[in-house]
Amino acid sequence: MTVPDARRRIPRTDAVLADDRLVGAVEILGAGEVKRAVLAAQARARAGDIGPDDVPAVAAAELARGLSSMRPVVNATGVVLHTNLGRAPLAGWAKDAVVGAAGYVDVEFDLTDGHRSPRGRAALAALLSRVPDADAALVVNNGAAALLLATVVLAVRADATAPTTTRGEVIVSRGEMVEIGDGFRLPELIESTGVRIREVGTTNRVRLSDYADAVGPDTGCIVKIHPSNFRVEGFTSSVAVSELAPLGLPVVVDVGSGLLHPSAALPDEPDITSALRSGAGIVTASGDKLLGGPQAGLVLGRQELVHRLRRHPMARALRVDKLTLAALEATLRGPATPTELALTASPDDLHRRAQALVNALSGTVHDVRCTQSDGAVGGGGGPGVRLPGWAVSLPAEFAAALRCADPPIVGRTEHGRCLLDLRCVAAADDGLIAHGIRTVAARLSTPGGAPCT
Repeated sequence: MTVPDARRRIPRTDAVLADDRLVGAVEILGAGEVKRAVLAAQARARAGDIGPDDVPAVAAAELARGLSSMRPVVNATGVVLHTNLGRAPLAGWAKDAVVGAAGYVDVEFDLTDGHRSPRGRAALAALLSRVPDADAALVVNNGAAALLLATVVLAVRADATAPTTTRGEVIVSRGEMVEIGDGFRLPELIESTGVRIREVGTTNRVRLSDYADAVGPDTGCIVKIHPSNFRVEGFTSSVAVSELAPLGLPVVVDVGSGLLHPSAALPDEPDITSALRSGAGIVTASGDKLLGGPQAGLVLGRQELVHRLRRHPMARALRVDKLTLAALEATLRGPATPTELALTASPDDLHRRAQALVNALSGTVHDVRCTQSDGAVGGGGGPGVRLPGWAVSLPAEFAAALRCADPPIVGRTEHGRCLLDLRCVAAADDGLIAHGIRTVAARLSTPGGAPCT
């Protein structure tokens, strides 16, 4: 007896479009976008990923996510600043600020006199209020852009009397010639603008005399880059900012991860305030790392140096939009961010939550355990720092299946197990974790059940 092909039961496009769940979506999103979702759901049915009767519901669910292809995920990796997951998650009040700034706003307009006003003045004021050791501040679109702008502008000596055919020279220690990810190397980034780099010292050791001997008539500044994603141990030496400042050139310090002040939780992590107090002329950092805000490049320092950066033509090309300024100001003015809460989460609380989840799942999910789990700072911050915590441990096949859950739950695979570390998961979302695990467990226990549907 021939078994009917289930694909013949896939509903026609016009029939799906007539479904009540999709008719309303046409008015909001347009017919083209709704038809695209229907065709995608039909394709999944033809591939056998979903049943023919599920096509309208799957299309409606896809449209419910909106027009952006980016999907919110639950970060159960234990990595607080996970670059692939967007680094720092914005706090609720910062999200509200972004929504409020989405329409017309007074980003460069003074409502009192009706004239143009400095762009992002409130966000800059909030930044300076958090770092009072800085005379002035500037915000550009990311940390690499902040460092790039500083080196391009300050590579040319402020007291230069004659124009030159090159952009000048900066001094950098060989031990700080880092690659920041995705194959991008800071030396190449700097040199791409025409700035010459004068390397000093060796990979593991550099002395004050190395810097002093390298200073020449074309030297505009000294650059110190924090090697944030690795550590050099053993026979090493470096030169402090306080020793470099008396050499008479601006010292540009890239602290990378955006820590505003010294942190007891990350005692070895450089911070903006300490660098300024040590004599740095300019300090650059990222806004979407330890600060817990949006992607942005923070520039703080002496008034005359920041002014030079602000007036350079490149600053206009690197400026941030109103949404970034709104999120940054809200982050700076608000209470503890999700990033800070994740970094300081109590191991005892994480243990209690993980064990509660295991207890709730043990009756329906096979081989679920509570296990110790070391989290990480991520995003180039706190290299080598362990964040002791706890995780829900499941068989390895859960990892791929949970990434297909709704919402996707991203854990990590370690020693043949799928670990769901709760450090970056809000306690209010523990129910989502439990529901996702139960759904996946039921799917995997079904004969022929696919890990992703």
